[in-house]
Amino acid sequence: MLKLDLKKDLKYLYAPSAKKVEIVQVPRFKFAMIDGQIEADQGPSTSASFQEALQALYGISYTLKFTSKLRKENPIDYPVMALEGLWWVKSGEFSFERKEDWLYTLMMLQPDHITEEMYQEGLAQLRKKRGDNPSLAKMRLETFEEGLSIQIMHIGPYADEPATIAKMDAFARENGYRLHGKHHEIYFGDPRRAAPEKLKTVLRHPIEKIS
Repeated sequence: MLKLDLKKDLKYLYAPSAKKVEIVQVPRFKFAMIDGQIEADQGPSTSASFQEALQALYGISYTLKFTSKLRKENPIDYPVMALEGLWWVKSGEFSFERKEDWLYTLMMLQPDHITEEMYQEGLAQLRKKRGDNPSLAKMRLETFEEGLSIQIMHIGPYADEPATIAKMDAFARENGYRLHGKHHEIYFGDPRRAAPEKLKTVLRHPIEKIS
């Protein structure tokens, strides 16, 4: 059986330094994705639709992993990758301080050999096992290319991220770039189990040259 070591192969994108901001070129990858919005007066931890979206993403990702591993021809094993989130607000750039409803795209990277046919079969298995729900209907398999970006590993509570984001913004300006596009977070650790000061989150943001 072929085993893919995605975490090792993509270490430069998923295990950056926590001490300095780095510039990376993020290629096109395949993701299971789902769009949504945090309800007014709610946060990610209290939003029912957000929690449903999480369950759908983890469900399809583990279903595809085991379908790939157990198939009779060309079985391939690989690790389920970390949860990722793109965040923005309708009025423009995402900000922790801005009192607007947060919009998001949650996603989990899938290896290249996962096809649309495998994805649809996985969805059918999930519906049979768990019943249908709106999140499964919203989910899709799609490619996404982030391109030129900066990133850093943030260690600590999510509430402390603005200081790290300010560091990224300063780095971009000092090097002749500006942030554009959507704020990107990659989550390592479960906030329900890990101490807030030990949480690890990759913060990434696309950049463009200032003309």
